[in-house]
Amino acid sequence: MRTEEITAKALPAVGNDRYRLVMLVSKRAEQLANGAEPLVKADKSKQKLTDIALLEIASGKIVLESITTIE
Repeated sequence: MRTEEITAKALPAVGNDRYRLVMLVSKRAEQLANGAEPLVKADKSKQKLTDIALLEIASGKIVLESITTIE
């Protein structure tokens, strides 16, 4: 599936707000980089972390309220 199609599926999860989507993808990609396991079938060594995060959001596995700060 193309990135544009995945983005279109993910936008409703953030109220069609592209800024919120970018922030959510960024935060989730950071979590993945820090060792979090993907919630969708994905290979972290072959796919970009931002693509994995976007797929998770599009599939409903990640929502805006579920992202927390890891310190």
